This record gives sequence, structure tokens and C-alpha cells, in this order.
Amino acid sequence: MPELRKDPIVNRWVIISTERGRRPKDYPSPPPKTNQGACPFCPGNESMTPHELLAYRPNPSPPDAPGWSLRVIPNKFPALKIEGGMGRVGDGMYDRMNGIGAHEVLIESPNHNVELDEMPPEAIEACWWAFKQRFVDLKKDSRFRYILIFKNHGEAAGASLEHAHMQLIALPIVPELVCDELAGARRHYDYKERCIFCDLIAQELGDRKRVVAENAGFLSVCPYAPRFPYEMWLLPKNHAPRFEESDGDTFYHLAHLLKDCLKRIRAALGAPPYNLVLHTSPINGKGDDTYHWHIEIMPKLTKLAGFEQGTGFYINPTLPEDAAATLRSPVL
Repeated sequence: MPELRKDPIVNRWVIISTERGRRPKDYPSPPPKTNQGACPFCPGNESMTPHELLAYRPNPSPPDAPGWSLRVIPNKFPALKIEGGMGRVGDGMYDRMNGIGAHEVLIESPNHNVELDEMPPEAIEACWWAFKQRFVDLKKDSRFRYILIFKNHGEAAGASLEHAHMQLIALPIVPELVCDELAGARRHYDYKERCIFCDLIAQELGDRKRVVAENAGFLSVCPYAPRFPYEMWLLPKNHAPRFEESDGDTFYHLAHLLKDCLKRIRAALGAPPYNLVLHTSPINGKGDDTYHWHIEIMPKLTKLAGFEQGTGFYINPTLPEDAAATLRSPVL
């Protein structure tokens, strides 16, 4: 019989319909890659992109030239633009404002054919240090309220270029989904004087039914009420409201566990498309210490249809306990 499960953070209900249940082999594998011509993210093609904002270069070399191991550039086709004023105006009962923000691309590697899970942990760690640098710089802009880091892997997940990359968008507002998480964290703290994410970590470590993997700094779990099959969260074990305040070995542990989890997804599901998002506390006076930053990985194995769009419910054909058990299997 299907189950209704409630996410205690945002009070979102999810339908677990095991009658529709699928094993990993039942989800289609992505089509093979095809040659799309010159790649603007490959070394030697730097002139095809906007001027770099940040680059890591093992040996001295000029900007916007080969020799980099990681490169951050403005998105050539940004969703939001950094120039201009907010332009907040009323339009009768409505409100509107200019599309102010920042939209950047982090090119993870100069190698066109390498995926994030195939990179050395040191290279994955460097991506998070670079994002921290950009985060700290963009926080200086008082127009921004929230910074989202995300990755679209595969065409079905929204990637327009095959070369491995992640993106960052700075927004003048806090997204509603994050507001829901913030409100859930605040309600829990006001009632129990504890972080809801820290309580979640403690419970998952206690029963271990949904734990996928862990190391000294991070825990990965299939959440109790997952929206999508094989959805996975990576959470710092110690309370941490703000991604950009991470230091010490945080990104070392994150890089190693992220690589491990992505390899598990590849081994279990055959390299599916996926979305990765980082949720953190808002910036410039809008944040909350009761929040706990984390990463969500959502394989694209099912499609949202009329029921999901019309109700806000999600139908998930795979129990998270079964998904975690599959993902815990040894990685080849």
C-alpha cells in the first residue's frame, strides 16, 4: 500500500508508492555523448567565454589562457545581470523589480571527458574552496540576499554543455523553498531549542536504515520523505548555518564523501542525469543560526506530471530505506 510521508522541515508530504516500485536496472540509462563541436570550456577556447573571475593555475600563466586547473567565469547567458539598480516598483496590487543578480559558471576541470565523480578528491575540494571565495566576494554586494550553488549533470537535468561544470546564482530575494526550510528549522528550534538537522543526523546515525555513507565530517542519507527515487542529502555532522564560514578540513571531508556518493549513484543506476543543489543560510542580514547548510542530490529518474504539478505532492516509486541499502552496496 502507498505511504504518505511528511518532511518535518518544510511540512511537505510525499507519496511513497511501492506498487510502482522499480529496481535500479528499471531506470533508463542516459544516451551516449555526442560530439557537439568546439567546447568553450576546454583549454585553448578561453576567448569563447567571458573574462574569468577566478582561476587556479598550478604554474604561472596569464588570465584567460590555458594552464588552469579550475576556472570561474560569468555565465554568457545569465539568468540575472549584475549591472543596475533594484528598480522596485508597485503595479497595482503587484510588485516587480529588475532582474539583478550574479550568474557564474565554475568549470571543474580542463579535461572535457572527466565527470565530477572521476576527479581526484583534491580537485573536487578545490571547487568548494573556489565557491567559498566567490561567495565571500558576492556577499559584499548589499543588493543580494541569497546565493545558490547548483550542478545540472546531463541534458535531462538541464545541462546545455557536456563539459563538467557547476553554477552559482546570487539573488536579490530568498527563494520560497529556502524560506520554508528556514521556517521549519526555526519552528523546531523555538520548540526544542535544538537544530532540526542536527536532530535528523542523530536519529539517522541511530537507526542507520537510510544512511548511505559517512566520514569524520559529513553524513549522507536518503531522506525519510524523498521527493525523488535515490534522492540523497549530504550534511555536515557539526552544526553549521553558513557554507561560506566553513574552514579547516570541511571541504576535504565534503570532497571525499561527495565523490564516494556520486560513484555509488553511478554504480547503482548507470550514471543517470542528476541535479545537485547547496542550501545555506541567506546573507546580508537575512540569515538564521538555526539553519544547517547541506547538499541535496536528486537523480533524474522520473518525470513530474500533472498530479505533481497540480498538488505539490511527489510520487516516489522507491522506498528510501531500499534506496539507501542499494547505494550502500560496495562501489566497484
